[in-house]
Formats: sequence, structure tokens, C-alpha cells
Amino acid sequence: MKALRYILPLIVLVAIMSGCGKEPDDDDGTKNDRGWVYNPQAYTVEIPRNFPPATFPASNPLTTQGVQLGRMLFYDPILSGDSTLACAGCHKQENAFSDNRILSLGIDGLQGKRHAMPLFNLVYSSRFFWDGRATDLAEQALIPVEDPLEMHAYWPENIIKLQAHKDYPKFFYEAFGVEPEDITKEHAGKALAQFMFTLVSGRSKFDEAVTGFGELTDQERRGLELFISQDGADCFHCHGTPNGNQVFQELSPSLQFRNNGLDSFATAVEYVDKGLGEATGIVTDFGKFKVPSLRNLAFTAPYMHDGRFATLEEVVDFYSTGVHQTANIDAGGMEFAFQGGVQLTPQEKLDLIAFLMTLTDNEFVTDPRFSDPFK
Repeated sequence: MKALRYILPLIVLVAIMSGCGKEPDDDDGTKNDRGWVYNPQAYTVEIPRNFPPATFPASNPLTTQGVQLGRMLFYDPILSGDSTLACAGCHKQENAFSDNRILSLGIDGLQGKRHAMPLFNLVYSSRFFWDGRATDLAEQALIPVEDPLEMHAYWPENIIKLQAHKDYPKFFYEAFGVEPEDITKEHAGKALAQFMFTLVSGRSKFDEAVTGFGELTDQERRGLELFISQDGADCFHCHGTPNGNQVFQELSPSLQFRNNGLDSFATAVEYVDKGLGEATGIVTDFGKFKVPSLRNLAFTAPYMHDGRFATLEEVVDFYSTGVHQTANIDAGGMEFAFQGGVQLTPQEKLDLIAFLMTLTDNEFVTDPRFSDPFK
């Protein structure tokens, strides 16, 4: 009994000492030799209730650590060749993550080929860029970095910069469980994609009306009727139809690339910018571009893939009387091309624009979750 009295405290002491050096268990994550902990927490994106269900890629599950890393990389100019231009340099929050330039400028002062697309509701797309060349958002995030007209960098050099950074090695470990020497451009692309997937815009006046928390004015309702009428503005053929609690079909996984008659060409091979055809190599795709969202038009001027229209009034005028009969024009959506467009009256143009402005989400462009984390 006397010996047992000494043995029991010894057993307890050994157990305590063993616990002091124990690595975190599965619930607490894993810790490396530097003391960094890999224990990613799932990140939940707020999807408006009038939006279709959203499915995020299983190959890149969203985590708090991954989203935060992606947000930092998005705003950090470290990924450009001379460390002066971030993704946010051409995708500004105040412009719904587009910019107000016709064509954006790269680090060498060279103009890009196309207007910077706004970034939001990307979870509902499966092809990216105006020409649809990327089929994965993480893949899309990598391409502008090495484009000589944009960030003009080389990923191997960027990885060296990230590995030598005072903070990023730890953040990559916390997001993906990789040691500094194992960081790859794919990890950076996944982090950037995770942040961009959180950019959901669905708090406009139109959304409030759809969900019963607001209503449109008489003029805005007239504009909506024009939007969905084949005998009116006929916008719905390309941009979808509001239907009950669903929003526009642009928020569905089905993708649309159209030729809207911007230019007049007798044959498809005359297109200088071949759009979708540049990515697919299919002649019937020449001159087709991704149909953009009509949300947040108040922030995303100028318009079209080449930024040719400075104002929304110019866009509406084009669809009213400026459409060209051209090679590969979309026959279903542009059936009024033979007469130059849908021939709207001055009042109808005002009504249509009034409706389009109800798709403005003012909260989106000021949401602190999407803002520069370095400020």
C-alpha cells in the first residue's frame, strides 16, 4: 500500500508531462515545427434567398483561412512582375470589381485587349474571361499574372517571393497545410478563387422587390415589361427572365456566348478579336463573347468587351437602332438586326434604363468583407 501511494502520483506526473508535448489532435488541427497550426475552418458564403442554389468546387473547399489568404493576394501587388500592380488594380471594389477604363493598363503601360470584367456571382459560371478560355476560377486567377499586357510576371519567381515573405509562408500553411518549400502557383490560384467566390451581389432594389421587401416604381415596372417582352426591348433572350423567386438566367450554370452585332463583317474570319472562337478554334464561334451580368451597371462603365460605350444611354441606343447584320450574329436574340435594332421610343429608353438601375447593389461596393485588408 505504501508503494502504491508513491506510484500513483508518479503515473499522474508522467501523464501530465506527456500531454505537455502532445501535438494538436484532429479537432485542433496539426502543428508543424515552426508552431504554425493547420486547422482550416469552413467558410459559408451568404447566398440571397432569391438566388438559385450555389455549388462550390469540391476540389477547392472554401475556408476562413483560404478566403483571407486569397483576399490578401488579390490586393497585394507582390504578384506582378515589378510588385506594383495587384489584381485589385484592374478590379476595383467601387466599380463592382471592374474599372472605369476602356482598356486596363498593365505594369509596362500597355493596354489590355479587353475591358476588365466585373467580378461577382462567379459561383454560377463555369467558363471565365470574355472568351471563356478558362473553365475553372482557380485557373482563371493564374492567367493575368503572366500576361505581358497585364501583370507580366512569372509564377516561379512569384513563388520565390511568396516563400521569402515574412507572413505568407505561415498563411499558406494555415490555409493548405503546405510547408514554404511546397507552395505552388496552384495554391495561390485556389486562394484567389476562394476569395472571388465570396463576391456575391444580390442586395439590389430589384432583389428586394422579388423577395417582397420592396416594390418598383411605375416607370421601373414599365422598364421590366420592356425587358421581358419580345416586342419591347427583347433583352431576355440573352439575359434571361425574372421568374417568381428566381433571378435572371445569367445566375444559372448554363453559359451564354453571343454575337450581338457590334460590328459589320461579311465573313467570320474578318473578326480581329475572335472572342469565344479564339478559345475554341471553331469558326462559328468567331465574334461571340460572354454575356455579362446586368447587375451593378451603375458602377461598371464603360460597356461591352471592348469598352466602346461610355454610358448606358449609348448601350440602349445601340440596341435600339445600331445593331449590325454581321457574320455569326445570334439569330435567336438579335432577330431585329435587319432593322438596326428594337426601335425604342425616347420614353421606352428612359423606362428601360430606370429598370436596369434597380439592379444596383450599393452595399456590395462598400462591403468591408471584400475591401483592401491592408488599409
